[in-house]
Amino acid sequence: MKHPFSSYRKLFPILDHTIQLSSCSQSALSLPVRRAIDEYLEVWLKRGADWGYWMEQVALARAEFARMIHAQPDDIAVLGSVSDAASSIASALHFEADRREIVTTTLDFPSICHVWLAQAPRGAQMRFVQAEAGSTDTTERIAGALDAQTALVSVSHACFYDGQRVDIAATGREARRHGAIQFVDAYQSAGAITIDVEAQAVDILAAGAQKYLLGIPGIAFLYVRPTLARRLTPTVTGWFGRVDPFAFDPAGLDFAAGAARFNTGTPPMMCANVARASMALLNEIGIPAIEDYLGQLSAVALEEAVRLGLVVASPADAAAKGANTAIRVPDAARIEARMLEAGYVVSARNDVIRIAPHFYNTAEDVTGALRALAGLIR
Repeated sequence: MKHPFSSYRKLFPILDHTIQLSSCSQSALSLPVRRAIDEYLEVWLKRGADWGYWMEQVALARAEFARMIHAQPDDIAVLGSVSDAASSIASALHFEADRREIVTTTLDFPSICHVWLAQAPRGAQMRFVQAEAGSTDTTERIAGALDAQTALVSVSHACFYDGQRVDIAATGREARRHGAIQFVDAYQSAGAITIDVEAQAVDILAAGAQKYLLGIPGIAFLYVRPTLARRLTPTVTGWFGRVDPFAFDPAGLDFAAGAARFNTGTPPMMCANVARASMALLNEIGIPAIEDYLGQLSAVALEEAVRLGLVVASPADAAAKGANTAIRVPDAARIEARMLEAGYVVSARNDVIRIAPHFYNTAEDVTGALRALAGLIR
């Protein structure tokens, strides 16, 4: 299988000695990201504090994320994590007597579910849709659970556990039909799956940088549809949620227009440097091309896993999943450590090992990891 991005492989030095296949947890370090970190440290060393430079990097990162999801930079807030983004959104919701439900699934990431559960004292009621590993009908299950009682539906675009995908346009349409808001957790899809918030009519979408966005923990991006943003007033806030953060008015609580009202405290400056560099690389290549290639690697992974007799937890159809292919493994954490000894960085979650390539990986990387895994299991 030809590698269409072979010229980029040299940007990831780890691949000279170790095959990193853990983009569902942490992608490989690229030279542009290393340069961005060094640049930040150099500015800090030579200038001490440079707010102009810091704010420029935050703005550039916001613009790169907006470009990636077909939004405008003013529609993007910058926070410390997706949990922070969800908390800011949750604080702006009102749970009325006839519209109290938050709908999510049993396979959504716990951190986001915990944010919604924490709204119970404010009147929210959780409804968990049963989702099965390897399933291809989760979209329909979610859509079928929505009704006039739904205040918000929270969906993972791609599941952290088995990679299964949800059609966010379909669940979003059903949410709007019932007068509800949809929150999309795109942490496992942004950078690997094409997202068009305009075409898919997305209400709210959040993603962090350390997985398929090729960055590091500590920064997340929150898209809020402009007409919706104007209707919401968060109570989780900070000085960067103001019209002018640098007015330094302790008694004035004005809210910035658009998504900026969901900003909280000082942005994560170094993380923004990294995210600007990492997303610029992804946008240079183009997410549709990356998604197509990762679909091919998924097909390779599924075929090889079946050939090796491995038990696959992910959907059997490559088109129904993201880049992550989950293999059921007893004592997954121990096997993860053994895989590293064998030269492969993979990611354990509960009872699965996740093989999650990015565009810099090859089909040989994937098949080699699966053969090593099969040998260790036996």
